[in-house]
Amino acid sequence: MAIERTYRNDRWDDEKEGAEEPGGEPAFKPLTREEAQALRAKVRPISPWRVVGMQAGVGAGLALLAALIFGKQEISWSVLYGAATVVLPGALMARGITGRLSSVSPGASVVSFMLWEFVKIGVSVAMLILAPKLVQPLSWPALLVGLVVCLKVYWVALWWRGRVKESKA
Repeated sequence: MAIERTYRNDRWDDEKEGAEEPGGEPAFKPLTREEAQALRAKVRPISPWRVVGMQAGVGAGLALLAALIFGKQEISWSVLYGAATVVLPGALMARGITGRLSSVSPGASVVSFMLWEFVKIGVSVAMLILAPKLVQPLSWPALLVGLVVCLKVYWVALWWRGRVKESKA
């Protein structure tokens, strides 16, 4: 009992010669130098420092809100420590990837990003392990709320970038 295999040499639609978009334009058109510069000017990257600042502001505001609502210092300190678990490693990474060494070459940038990402994760885990010793008494749910809300600031920053880009267009 032999199994017959057929080999197909199908190509993706966008790899076919003459593949076109629905509007009749080619599927891929390389940008000219001027078009690339215009695109770079139109889409500005978000500074990692701005994101870290937004996270710090959101964390401080959330801790203040927790103090006003619950009236317990343990909850507000736990929220603040949860925010610090995101902000401090994020600031450390921002410092590392915006340094002079990271901009030497594209390869150095990738290696630097990966290195600082591992440092960021390590510092975050160490801060979480030390939380019960540093924050007395600790409220884990409050700490996790502060941590998760500050992590979600990345999405707000990406959304805000899209809104700013749309409003300038």
